[in-house]
Amino acid sequence: MKYRQLTQEQRYQIYALLKIDVNLSEIAEVLKVHRSTICREVRRNKGKRGYRPNQAHRKAMARAKKAKCKIRPEDWKLIEEKLCEEFSPEQVVHWVRKHYGLIVSHEWIYQHIWEDKKRHGTLYTYLRRQKKYRHRGGKCDNRGKIAHRRSIEDRPKIVEQRGRVGDWEADTIIGKGKKGAIVTLVDRKSRYLRMGKVSRRTKELVANKIISLLAGLPVHTITCDNGKEFADHEKIATELQTDVFFAHPYSSWERGTNENTNGLIRQYIPKDTYFHKLSTLDVVSVENRLNSRPRKCLDFDQPVVFLKKHCCT
Repeated sequence: MKYRQLTQEQRYQIYALLKIDVNLSEIAEVLKVHRSTICREVRRNKGKRGYRPNQAHRKAMARAKKAKCKIRPEDWKLIEEKLCEEFSPEQVVHWVRKHYGLIVSHEWIYQHIWEDKKRHGTLYTYLRRQKKYRHRGGKCDNRGKIAHRRSIEDRPKIVEQRGRVGDWEADTIIGKGKKGAIVTLVDRKSRYLRMGKVSRRTKELVANKIISLLAGLPVHTITCDNGKEFADHEKIATELQTDVFFAHPYSSWERGTNENTNGLIRQYIPKDTYFHKLSTLDVVSVENRLNSRPRKCLDFDQPVVFLKKHCCT
């Protein structure tokens, strides 16, 4: 594997893993990068208080800005046009390289966006995440125990390889005032998303919603977090004829595909949204938008197209 720039989200993952004494080789395996990438990252960006994600990201961006080559104004205009079409910076990088032969780093594009914001520009409003990442963590899980839960440690190794469609990650996102929720399910290989609104985050409503959302789709496994809304996992397993597993408490990287997708959803459904104002059509519209976006991990194929290809073979 070759060295590549880390994202701010990955730097938060590094910070969280270092806090629980995970070694650098294991961190590299979790992030799917070379060990030297992690060693270089920690060595270059560590401060007096150790490795801290915000400080590390600022240092890395400062170095990138210093080494930045000249990009013509007409090139930036092209890049800005694609950003306004809701392409992510990484998608813009691939697009301009493929169609115009322009070589530019996605980190440079982020820097351009934030500089534009300081000048009261609006480019940042087209980003999926318009605010800085907030680290969430804790030392203990106070949400109680779920009966007969199966740990992610018992999950088949094939799931880690992302070699098949049908291994899903599940979560819920909550509306303002904690009234109502949206169940989100993401396939680990195709990144195909299913979303469904529930009026209350009860185990019965969540279980029924998961069953209805995945009906007719390939389902081998489902991996959830430790929220009590997934306590009816045995019903889900029976109805869908699948195996349900639970990640370790406060280990969001074990469901990284779902966590990342929830962040993408927040571009359309911000945290200050009252969910009772959302219609079923609103939720379906967001699902369709994200399933139609090209993904770098799919060689810039669309999740909906990728899934159809698999189901037709």
